[in-house]
Amino acid sequence: MESYKKEFIEFMIDSQVLKFGEFTLKSGRKSPFFMNAGGYVTGAQLERLGEYYARAIHDNYGLDFDVLFGPAYKGIPLSVATTMAISRLYGKEIRYCSNRKEVKDHGDTGILLGSRLKDGDRIVIIEDVTTSGKSIEETCPIIRAQAKVEIKGLMVSLNRMEKGQSDKSALMEIKEKYGFDANAIVNMQEVIEYLYNKPLKGQIYIDDRIKEEIDAYYKQYGAR
Repeated sequence: MESYKKEFIEFMIDSQVLKFGEFTLKSGRKSPFFMNAGGYVTGAQLERLGEYYARAIHDNYGLDFDVLFGPAYKGIPLSVATTMAISRLYGKEIRYCSNRKEVKDHGDTGILLGSRLKDGDRIVIIEDVTTSGKSIEETCPIIRAQAKVEIKGLMVSLNRMEKGQSDKSALMEIKEKYGFDANAIVNMQEVIEYLYNKPLKGQIYIDDRIKEEIDAYYKQYGAR
């Protein structure tokens, strides 16, 4: 596993963004782990988060694209932080763009924030986590209504590796339905392998009991 992935797993734990216990998801599933990117709240956290996304985007898609699109609302700070990190780490200028939830009819009008989209733009979409793929279902028509663009892929922070609307993972469903790649900085298998019975700052986050709960969860909801 690449060193930045290991660092990112520890970063999620330190930022209390990835937690283990008992959580009820939007889908109604009872999950033994929960990831909430809303927990990144400081300048230092957002700077580091942008760098992890930048490295993962570089590894999966290269930097031969024009726009990083972050769907409202959580995708807005992600797209800003990551375009800044790409500039800082790689010296490449990528434009950022996000959508509004409502169309603005005065001043800076329209549905977009940041850069306008132009015919021929190559776009990478950035999100926190995708469980059902519903947000992409809403986002793609917005992007494609603006200009004739190419969507190169989606990058999320964590692939939960569970069933979406079928027996396949949400990221695989997105790839099959929309025809572009969908990747994550890390997936839950990598998280489990890295944290299982390994102390971080004196604490074990995935012990035998939590590992059993995770295994049981994936037996029921794991993607094929």
